[in-house]
Amino acid sequence: MFTEKDISQFDSKNINIKTIDKQIKNFKEGFKFINLHAAATKNNGVIAFNDKEIERLIDLYSEESKKRNVLKFVPASGAASRMFKHLFEFIENYKGTDENYNQLISDKSFNSVYYFLENIRDIAFFDDLKQIMSKNGYDIKKCLANKDYVTIVKYLLNETGLNYAQKPKGLLKFHNYPEGSRMSIEEHLVEGAKYCKDKNNKAFIHFTVSPEHKESFIEQINIVKKKFEKKFNVEYIISYSEQKPSTDTIAVDLDNKPFRETDSSILFRPGGHGALIENLNDIKGDIIFIKNIDNIVPDKLREQTYIYKKVIAGYLIELQTKIFEYLHLLENKNIDQAKLKEVITFAKEELNIDIKENFNILPKKEKTEYLFTKLNRPIRVCGMVKNEGEPGGGPFKVVNSDGDISLQIVESSQINFDINSQKEIVGNATHFNPVDLVCGVRNYKGEQFDLRKFVDPATGFISIKSKNGNKLKAQELPGLWNGAMANWITIFVETPIITFNPVKTVNDLLREQHQ
Repeated sequence: MFTEKDISQFDSKNINIKTIDKQIKNFKEGFKFINLHAAATKNNGVIAFNDKEIERLIDLYSEESKKRNVLKFVPASGAASRMFKHLFEFIENYKGTDENYNQLISDKSFNSVYYFLENIRDIAFFDDLKQIMSKNGYDIKKCLANKDYVTIVKYLLNETGLNYAQKPKGLLKFHNYPEGSRMSIEEHLVEGAKYCKDKNNKAFIHFTVSPEHKESFIEQINIVKKKFEKKFNVEYIISYSEQKPSTDTIAVDLDNKPFRETDSSILFRPGGHGALIENLNDIKGDIIFIKNIDNIVPDKLREQTYIYKKVIAGYLIELQTKIFEYLHLLENKNIDQAKLKEVITFAKEELNIDIKENFNILPKKEKTEYLFTKLNRPIRVCGMVKNEGEPGGGPFKVVNSDGDISLQIVESSQINFDINSQKEIVGNATHFNPVDLVCGVRNYKGEQFDLRKFVDPATGFISIKSKNGNKLKAQELPGLWNGAMANWITIFVETPIITFNPVKTVNDLLREQHQ
């Protein structure tokens, strides 16, 4: 199937032929749906803390974080183009007549083009748009008065103007302040200063970026960094990484043959956010917070988000301390029966670890080894918010391929809704995933886990795309917080809805939370 030129192409990406063969096998056989056991709900997979416990965990994190390397990991390579889908459709369909125009803006709902244009003065990038249009001889206020909306939208999206359609979300203006507007990356700098500052007042933040935008990120952060360092008495240690070419996946045609470009080379596509497990694996830290680039709020709403960042991190540290204590005992293999029973209870009740049925009849040595393996894994504590109709994955109890039940974050694309029992479980779900994680990535000896060993490769995703008018099949790797962390110790904690304020469309910036 492959030529010498193909092999050379694989080598240039550092992808071996076995990986290619496995991906093609996945295309042929497909990925199995997740086998849901139950929805994770409050006090049944999702922990809810009372005020006293919240206060205790905040104090614990505040004290213990100074002894650890804390880092904020922000996936920021996503392009902003999808935010403007409705605006693209507007300018494509606009014919210049009043009748046509009235049809296009007949929808006056929150997510409509009409709502965006009526409220554009309240958006953080309005002054930038006004300025660049003025340089080119246009008065934005006159354009609004004359309903010349096409000119405004083009100057927002195209390279003659702000070129927002080609920029990453991290470099878009999100929020207005009296002293000026802030990009979303600036809001992450502010957050980092508040809960990722070490004993030397250093805040470590890592952005994953696309190669074409890396220089722009560095340039913009260098412009704004010093004002926040002065404001928060902090020194930022900023690092960047790009998705590795070795995580790209081969594309195939509808007959599962490699999809070839016009020059006969094979088309590869980015492997999705699951590829970032490689980037996360390269990070040197003890406690790593993960939060998406677009999920931030302005200063007036930030305090609650800080509280729960410290809560989930405090709980991780509390659990990790116990895990490490038990692992040292299990390693020495001289643990007594009473202590062994204590470890079993802890694993079941506090870590939601499913102990296999024949465990009780095993010899003590095998029990010890089994528990050691179950506890000696990376751990993540995930904030979960009550489901109020927002899209996204959620917390579930899942039956794994080995028959064990574990807590997992599951996307709707992984669920077979044709099976009534699975559909019913989804109907019982009460929470969803805002991507608000804190991770413990070192073992009880202080060594870095190889996170690639804890990925479930059977949880990828296949979709139909097209290129140059030809359909193709694309494959995404197991999602970063789905299959890529499937074999971690997973804990779900209820957090308030204010911790979830993503910007999926430009109109989201007009929501009260972003004003």
